[in-house]
Amino acid sequence: MKIGSLTLENMTVLAPLAGITKLPFRLLAKEAGCGLVCSEMISSNGLVYKSTKTLELLKSRPEEKPLSVQMFGFDPAIMAEAAAVIEASGADILDINFGCPVKKILKTGSGVALMKNPQRVKAILQAVRKAIRIPMTIKIRAGWDNSGIQAHNIAELAQEFGVDGIVLHPRTATQGFRGKADWSLIAAIKKKLAIPIIGNGDIVEPHDALRMKRETDCDAVMIGRAAIGNPWIFSQVLALLGGNEIACPDLSQRFDAMIRYSKSLTRCFGEHRACLLMRTQLGWFVKGLRYSSRFRESIKKISTEKEALTLIKEYKSFLL
Repeated sequence: MKIGSLTLENMTVLAPLAGITKLPFRLLAKEAGCGLVCSEMISSNGLVYKSTKTLELLKSRPEEKPLSVQMFGFDPAIMAEAAAVIEASGADILDINFGCPVKKILKTGSGVALMKNPQRVKAILQAVRKAIRIPMTIKIRAGWDNSGIQAHNIAELAQEFGVDGIVLHPRTATQGFRGKADWSLIAAIKKKLAIPIIGNGDIVEPHDALRMKRETDCDAVMIGRAAIGNPWIFSQVLALLGGNEIACPDLSQRFDAMIRYSKSLTRCFGEHRACLLMRTQLGWFVKGLRYSSRFRESIKKISTEKEALTLIKEYKSFLL
């Protein structure tokens, strides 16, 4: 699959997830065979005004490439300047968020609020396209009602003004993540446009990815929440695409991933901040295991990487 000048190894894409898809998480997804990993959503204002916390979100490593960096904003000039910063950081794709339904984003006129404002969308796309040479994609929703008209309109604008691919999450703005994603909208927009369409929404298990591909003819499938604590979903989707059976991770694979993730968090953020993240995030990987509640309780106060690794190894030994 190609997005602009970039060729992806396969049709699996990691969704941008706020507070989650930082570098260590993306590395796990890439290890599992993900074709394209995405950063969490980044403020264009934060990049332009050089916020330390915002710039930190651009951290990357060669092992995770290709990398898509997603930004949000409202002002075309600021977004163009931020796009240039993202390109200079080494990102392979710039993605613009026109789909976030979170209230604090909507209050700024950004995210899915922009789907009500096609003239502003046009101005943003024109300004950003002039500012960068790397491929540009956008992420949209169905819009603000069930008709899907806004999605069609924004998608057509995107193709007209130099966007190289569209990610479509076919839920309305008011749905949030509730209800059911209308995959028929993905199919309808795919038939209309020449640029790649990446489907997103309701991929819960590996077979869903193949079903979305079959029902919509989308070019790629974006997986988000189903990958939290389960990066192996990408290798499982690839197995199904190759006509093979799904291989579930055994306990050793699961705990080895937890150890690598813990060490990666420390390298990326330093021990103190890494431990704060581990207190909740290590619990992602033990869902469904025996006595997992005890493990989640035990990690709530970890203060060193050594302590975290000891607890992981003790829990592994207990289960084995």
